Amino acid sequence: MKRWISMLLIPMLLLGAALPAAAEGESADARLRRVTEKVKDTLDLDTEAYDGFRGEVSEQELGNVWSLNWTGDGTYLSVDALEDGTVVRYWRSDEREEPVYSSRRGSLPTLSQADEAAAKAAAEGFLRRVLLPGVETAEVKDSRGAGLWDSGNRYYSGTVFLNGLPSPLSWSVTVRTSDNTVTSFYREAPALSYLDGIPSPDPAVSAADAAKSLREAQKLELIYVVSEDDPYLAVLRYVSRLDRDVYVDAQTGETVSPEQMNVYNRATGASMAADMGDAESASAKALTQAELAGIEKLEGVLNREELDKAVRAESAYQLDKLSLAECSYRLSEGTDGEPEQVLAYLRYSAPEEDADSYTRNFTVDARSGKVQSLDSYAPWDPEGKTESKVSLADAQAIADAFLGRFTEHAEEHALYDTADAANGDRCYSFTYARTISGYFFPAQNCSVRIDRVTGAVSGVSLRYDGKVKADSAEGLISADKALDAWMDAHAVTLAYRTTARTLDPAVDAEQRLLSQGMTAFQTLFLSYGLERETPCPGIDAKTGKPVERKPAEDGALDYTDLDDHWAKAEIETLASSGIGYDGGLFRPDQALTQWDLVCLLAATQGYRLDPETADADERTSAYQTAYRLGALTREQRDDGAPVDRMDLIRMLLDCGGYGDVAALEGIFTCDYPDAGEIPAGMLGYAALAQGIGLVKGSLSPALPATRAMAAAMLLRLLRR
Repeated sequence: MKRWISMLLIPMLLLGAALPAAAEGESADARLRRVTEKVKDTLDLDTEAYDGFRGEVSEQELGNVWSLNWTGDGTYLSVDALEDGTVVRYWRSDEREEPVYSSRRGSLPTLSQADEAAAKAAAEGFLRRVLLPGVETAEVKDSRGAGLWDSGNRYYSGTVFLNGLPSPLSWSVTVRTSDNTVTSFYREAPALSYLDGIPSPDPAVSAADAAKSLREAQKLELIYVVSEDDPYLAVLRYVSRLDRDVYVDAQTGETVSPEQMNVYNRATGASMAADMGDAESASAKALTQAELAGIEKLEGVLNREELDKAVRAESAYQLDKLSLAECSYRLSEGTDGEPEQVLAYLRYSAPEEDADSYTRNFTVDARSGKVQSLDSYAPWDPEGKTESKVSLADAQAIADAFLGRFTEHAEEHALYDTADAANGDRCYSFTYARTISGYFFPAQNCSVRIDRVTGAVSGVSLRYDGKVKADSAEGLISADKALDAWMDAHAVTLAYRTTARTLDPAVDAEQRLLSQGMTAFQTLFLSYGLERETPCPGIDAKTGKPVERKPAEDGALDYTDLDDHWAKAEIETLASSGIGYDGGLFRPDQALTQWDLVCLLAATQGYRLDPETADADERTSAYQTAYRLGALTREQRDDGAPVDRMDLIRMLLDCGGYGDVAALEGIFTCDYPDAGEIPAGMLGYAALAQGIGLVKGSLSPALPATRAMAAAMLLRLLRR
């Protein structure tokens, strides 16, 4: 909860002598003057050009934050500071320009003309002013993509070091490259985020003793993983099964488990539930009548009624109360010599009054009627009011039986992981990983979700590629040697980290937290943990050496599956600036989905993800970036929807700010050899795409796009 106290001060008030620290009963205007003078001194501000000033205080959970705002002729300066004058946020605008986050679309970066060294020096100088001398320091690394892309700014971020030790506190600085002026700054402050202040940096436990405890806490398992050098080779590796790192308290020597480090989170379940609502309202974009007629002429494609019958043949889906609300088709281009595939997207809906039935979205092979995947959107239940009527054991029995019917490779799979329904989820999750020579191969798996109320199969996905060959299971090192190698590959590092403690009702500040429904809050603690500058995916089970993931310089990406691909140069050019996909594989010939394109667009804004492993919160953030860029609206969200060439062109041009022009009628012409295939209303987009060099040769508007096509077109747009 925050309470605001607002007041106006004339400029003359700020010219008085500095006041001492806040005394009991100090008036609000005196406090404001004291904080303002401290901020002006810290930042060396000259505020003569501003003719308006406003100050207000926000009473937050752990302390007060003063918001100081100066306005002038088309200019604005805003600073947030603590009672002692510590600057926690800074933002300035010196020009009359449209805000980046306005309704105007198009904010993709362009080629850079910035002086990278000067911009970095400006960020370093600003941080020296605002961080607490003798206690807080920061290291400014090169901006991601420095030297290639330029949106008019350079963005820097990092960690605040406390007493020379790493901490969970973050900072960010934006530098305007036209004059190397800092235009925004944000930092996490211990006084606002953590109880109990900053602990002593002197440990009572030695690093050697901590290393012994950390070794005992490690959990390595021997599994098959996809080789970094060959996407079609599975190799044996010892990898960590810890969901989160464990640490050793530097004062007590106790091992701190992830469960003990859970901290208060006001947004638990809220963002995911809201996002699911968006996803439920979105549906696959239907093909045009001409495209649909062309697909239906393909031999063996089942019609709507036949597909519905095929899906309903599996009773585990429990579709009795649901009706088929939508059926659309997409043509998926074959990869690696595979034939093209026609996919059908079926959306089943239930009556609103039936709380136990809900939207089901199936992806089906349109020729065979075989289900490829299923996603369901059940009502979110963060307070746990929905009673479970199916036990975890019974749900597993249902999933086991379903697996045998769903995939012909069921005998190659075994139960690898189980997730109980929690945090509002209505479903249990079971992951069956492929096994080879008695070892799990988790990268290839079948995931099955079972509704804990009805027992229905409400989600399923299968990852299986028979072309992946497995390395032999001979000549393996022992688990002890693997653990030795794992420990040697990491440094036992002393740092400030986050934990939680129970709130004390006898303390006024903590009583306020208790009154807001909290029982615990985060604190800093000095601890030892295993750290490494570059990630270590595991220990090679034959050589005993740590697997090295090549670090990408300046935020760049590195892929192992491009070889002689036609788009190799374009993809690597984007990757050198950090625009692309995390995970080491680009999969250039994979049919482009809406989610793939959203990930690519989000990377242009510095938000990089692996589309295959992103969680619900990461998906939500990436889609919010795409909405802001203008690629699509919330109502158009459909993660798995395939994207054809015309869709790709439209979304990229909208992001580039060309949408308003493309919508004009009667002014465009183009000379594509297949111009007659341009969909209604898309002539403007098609003409602009040809005019700025986005498309070369035929337009092929209905051709399914691939990831490689998206990369090539995006690069051409960024080079405009």
